[in-house]
Amino acid sequence: MSLKRYTEEFKIEAASQGEVADRLGVSRSALREWVKYYSLNKGDRYSKGSQEAELRKLRADLKRVAEERDILKKCASYFAKMSR
Repeated sequence: MSLKRYTEEFKIEAASQGEVADRLGVSRSALREWVKYYSLNKGDRYSKGSQEAELRKLRADLKRVAEERDILKKCASYFAKMSR
């Protein structure tokens, strides 16, 4: 496996990009995520955003259904005791 070699000029330019995050007052990791997100074409961004929204909705639905299930279990247990 060969290591990729970068020129000194390239390294200096790359290091200065971190200063951009500092000047903007955002973390370097946030800036890195924005670059990754906005480098996708618009269709891919929309798809990714809609998938994340759907995932949030499904998680909320799952939480609600689990709560309903727990309530029904308690009710069933209560009525089972009452019928004895």
